[in-house]
Amino acid sequence: MSGPGRAAAAPPVQRLRSDRPWEETIGCARAVAAGDRVLVSGTMPAAGGQLAGEFDPYEQARAAFTDALAALAPFGLGPDSVIRTRMYLVHARDTEAVGRAHREIFGEVRPASTMLVVSGFAETGVLVEVEIEAYRGEDRTGPDPHPGPGPAATTG
Repeated sequence: MSGPGRAAAAPPVQRLRSDRPWEETIGCARAVAAGDRVLVSGTMPAAGGQLAGEFDPYEQARAAFTDALAALAPFGLGPDSVIRTRMYLVHARDTEAVGRAHREIFGEVRPASTMLVVSGFAETGVLVEVEIEAYRGEDRTGPDPHPGPGPAATTG
């Protein structure tokens, strides 16, 4: 019941799951929608289980951002909805290459961004990992509850 003095019920938290092994290993979701935000977990540059862009930070950044953006699609969101990005790099020398990939993908969207240099990643050969956060506004529709093959969505 809503009305004066009563808050409307918050929409349920929605979790998008995929077949990525890290989800089961550490107990996480591919993406989580809560209220007007959708957060995508750290994304490495993998394509079909293989490292994309070996030794190339630009290609790894493009692959990681493309994969992270794909996690927004079940929520009906794309690059224009992204309000925050985080880029984790193994080498400070790669900032220009990773920044160029970010600029090409997000263009005039210009999300708030952070670029950090870290000591390494859990997977050998990974130079870049990214996270994204998107805004879905008042439209709080979530993933198709019956997505068929591919990522599965859960609520709760």
